[in-house]
Amino acid sequence: MLPSLEGFTAALLGSLDAPERASVARELASLQRAILSQPELRGVLADTSLTGVARGAVVEELLRDKVSDTTRRLAVYAAKHAPAQEVAPAIGEVAQRALVHHETGVYEHQALGLLAARRRVAGYADAVLSTLATDQFTVVQDQLFAWARVVESHVELRRILLDRDAPAEQRLGLVNQLLDGRVSDPSLLLARYVVEGGRPRDVVGTLDYLVDYVARAHDWRVARVHAALPLDGPAEDELRDSLSSLTGSPVDLQVVLEPELLSGVVVEVGDLRLDASMRGRLAALHDVVTGGHYYETSLTENDYQEGN
Repeated sequence: MLPSLEGFTAALLGSLDAPERASVARELASLQRAILSQPELRGVLADTSLTGVARGAVVEELLRDKVSDTTRRLAVYAAKHAPAQEVAPAIGEVAQRALVHHETGVYEHQALGLLAARRRVAGYADAVLSTLATDQFTVVQDQLFAWARVVESHVELRRILLDRDAPAEQRLGLVNQLLDGRVSDPSLLLARYVVEGGRPRDVVGTLDYLVDYVARAHDWRVARVHAALPLDGPAEDELRDSLSSLTGSPVDLQVVLEPELLSGVVVEVGDLRLDASMRGRLAALHDVVTGGHYYETSLTENDYQEGN
């Protein structure tokens, strides 16, 4: 199973009781059979020209109002993150995990390498952060950073948490004892999963990785919109919906008025910058015209030299 999908699945299944996990397992197994039995649907999901976000949107539309919210979220995440030709098997793996978790009451974590284990923790974070208000991201960042520094600076605490031979219950109990009631619930969940789903010897490194990951996730959830004129309600809604479709997650808008743009907007979300302003178009036109002028001048000079 993909490490990120494993972490995401652990987060969602961990919030369910046994009957709910059994229901999710049945729904996911039915979805996998439907994909395998319908060539057209299977072809769309296996289309390598589609982005993961687009595949997720297909599954979202397919399952809307037909399955539980947990099943829908798991299937959409699998479609977005699994390679195109492995979407159906990935959904089947999640179904099997849900069934085993239902039957045993335990979600088993396989030993992974350092980078894969961090990706598993990131997948868990995706599930936790997906329902979190954007103004809470900074709180989680600060609390995880502070916890990393505490672990880093206390020798005995670090010895226990980094001891891979110590029972997981002992290490998780210590995290609960020190953090429960002192940090937010999302921060506690993430701090616990660093111990549960990460590598024992990489607790501090994974916490620091998670701090950076939360910061990047926040950048993709908040779009900075530079607008020449105020945006009315319908315009904001349309822009928000378009950006949500582009990024695959809800997006909040931070609108700043900049009359010097003349008209239109410049949008920055994550590492994307979309310039649909009049100033941007004029600048692009200037570059084209200026480049053409230099090219024409160069040709004229060369022709003149050849003629002489």
